[in-house]
Amino acid sequence: MARHAPGAAVTLATHYGEAELRLTVTDEGSPERGSLADAGGGNGIPGMRERATALGGTLTAGPRGRGFQVEARLPLPEENA
Repeated sequence: MARHAPGAAVTLATHYGEAELRLTVTDEGSPERGSLADAGGGNGIPGMRERATALGGTLTAGPRGRGFQVEARLPLPEENA
């Protein structure tokens, strides 16, 4: 978040369930304007979504209040009996 929301408070939440791993990153919005997020470059969210999909999971991302949230849900392999 330092690159895209300098100065923003960030929360990282993890949930490890029986069938999936869920990772959620939320920022409260940057007090600064004109951050590097405006400059683009890299694969960003499309690249993260592509990787999550390749693992059979999903990735959602978008505005949340004044900030932004990214959530990845990744399936866990079934236990071998």
